Amino acid sequence: QVQLVESGGGLVQPGGSLRLSCAASGTIFSINAMGWHRQAPGKQREMVAGITSGGSTIYADSVKGRFTISSDNAKNTVYLQMDSLKSEDTAVYYCNAVRVAAAGGDLPEVWGQGTSVTVSS
Repeated sequence: QVQLVESGGGLVQPGGSLRLSCAASGTIFSINAMGWHRQAPGKQREMVAGITSGGSTIYADSVKGRFTISSDNAKNTVYLQMDSLKSEDTAVYYCNAVRVAAAGGDLPEVWGQGTSVTVSS
């Protein structure tokens, strides 16, 4: 069974930084891509950033230049470095993995439980 566990969320002041981590556990052979999404109170979940196994990245316009996604394929882990945080970045951040080849069968998508980020003075 594949599970994603996020960590690194918390309370930070505007202009501050946080680094989120997401580790995939289980007998995993490969992951095509991983990403971060967020859901603010009363809003729909939105894509924040994504990275393929080859290193290609994509970002939401709202975070370009402030957030950086990276990964360690050997550890099946993805990171999100968040700098110059704004109050509007407050949300629950979810990690996902796409096209996971694992023991017991391939999975089209796996989601983590989320980690809360609050940007407030």
